[in-house]
Formats: sequence, C-alpha cells, structure tokens
Amino acid sequence: MTRILIPLTLGIVVLALWEFLVRHFGVPKFVLPPPSAIGADFAQAFPKLMSATWTTLRIVLIAFALAVASGIALAVMLNMSRAIEFALYPYAVVLQVTPIVAVAPLIVIWTGYEHVERALLILAWIVAFFPILSNTTLGLKSADHNLIDLFRLYGASRWQILRRLQFPTALPYLLGAMKISGGLSLIGVIVAEFAAGTGTDTGLGWTIIEAGNRLHIATMFAALAILSALGIAIFFALTALEWLLLHRWHESALRREM
Repeated sequence: MTRILIPLTLGIVVLALWEFLVRHFGVPKFVLPPPSAIGADFAQAFPKLMSATWTTLRIVLIAFALAVASGIALAVMLNMSRAIEFALYPYAVVLQVTPIVAVAPLIVIWTGYEHVERALLILAWIVAFFPILSNTTLGLKSADHNLIDLFRLYGASRWQILRRLQFPTALPYLLGAMKISGGLSLIGVIVAEFAAGTGTDTGLGWTIIEAGNRLHIATMFAALAILSALGIAIFFALTALEWLLLHRWHESALRREM
C-alpha cells in the first residue's frame, strides 16, 4: 500500500504546486495551462481524444504482435542455421540503427497518403522488432550446452531440443524484450505520425501536432497524459504476463525472504 500512496501523494502535491504557481504568476494558458484547464479541456474533447486513442492503440497492438511473431520466428531461424544468421542478422542491425524519422517519408510515399495507417504500422514494427529478435536469439543461445548434449544423447531431435530446452531458457529474455518493445511500438507510432506530416490520420500524434498548431496547449497536455497512461498500462500488462509465466519456476520472479 505504501508503494502506491507515496508516488500518488507526490503526484497530487506536484499538481497542486503547478496549479498554484501558474495562477500566482499569471502564466498564459497558451504557454503553460494549469491542471484544472487541462482537465476541463480533456472533458470537452473527450470523444475526439478517445477516438484518437483507439486509433493509436490499435496500431500499437498490431505492430507489437507482428514484432513478437516475426522476431521469434527469425530468431528460431537464426538459431537453426548459422548460414541464415550470417546472411540476415547484419540487415536486421541496419534496420534497427536507421533513424525512423529518416525513412518515414519514404514509407508514406510507398504505401500512399490514402493508407497512412499502413505506414505507421510498418514504422512501429521496425522500432519494436529488433529487441525481440536480439533478446530471443541471445536466450536461445544461452541454453546449457551440457543439457543440449544430454538431449542429443537420448535421441532428441533439433525441434525437441528447441521446444523443451532452448525456448524455456529464452522465455525470460523474450519477456524482458517484450516490455521494451511494447513501449517502443507506442513511441514508434507517435514518431511516425510526426514524421508522416499528414492530417489524414487521427491518432494521438496528429492530435498533438494539430493542437500545437492551433496553440491549444491544454489539449496537447491531455493527449500527452493519455500517451503516458497507455505506456504505463502496456508496461504493467507485460510485467503481469512476465510474472504469470515465470513466478513458479524462474529465479528472477521467485519471491525471496529478506
């Protein structure tokens, strides 16, 4: 309970101090609105903000699911064949280190301005893909080689070794990567909306751009608050999944007496 009350109390104090200082010094609302103005604007623009939230969240979830599926599949391929690893892994690194802002205009042109959501999906997938691939590959390689030799001694096939030994070993690595990629997919969608530079999309990124162009700073803060809430929800959902899958057997999730 204390772990919840302390940050909650601090947040209330910060908001109260923010409200007081803005009103006391007469800071214009188009520079820094007080929390009360942000709350009022949130209530007024609630339908629009919820529609934008759903648009962004839908793309984030699809991009994250594709990143997990493709990352695991490619990691398994790299693990099964050194030739495939030597051929494909450098290109995966190139994909990761290329700034998303630099490739966003090209992706938008290739998908067409009438299909901006496809471009956002591709760009979010690019951002979220590599942590899944690299961590899963590392996890698969971290299986005890003595156990692998024992499996082979008893006649286990490569797929049996993968399914019964290597994948359980890689699971904590994968779940840790998912917590990273979940947030990155959200960041990727927003950055892609900024870089796409088109008003045909209705996500939170474009809502922030539009509000900033019109000096509706309270709306910008409301959208930012929703983005923070989404990021926190994604992180805690994946943390709960990690605990659910690991708490019975893995050292990282076992509760120890202090």
